[in-house]
Amino acid sequence: MPKMKSKSGAKKRLKVLGNGGVKRSMAFKRHILTKKTTKTKRQLRGTVMVHSTNMAAVRAMLPYA
Repeated sequence: MPKMKSKSGAKKRLKVLGNGGVKRSMAFKRHILTKKTTKTKRQLRGTVMVHSTNMAAVRAMLPYA
């Protein structure tokens, strides 16, 4: 039986932590930043955890993580 492959995009964008959670970066911070307020851009910095409702999809994308 062949091995399952991980999604390449998910490998690059998500980090699985030791406690089983998954860390991700914030969206909407790549371009068209001139019309966004400084407060909005500041709040988009850093990383957050993947929400529990999306964990099943993330597990399917990263089967061995």
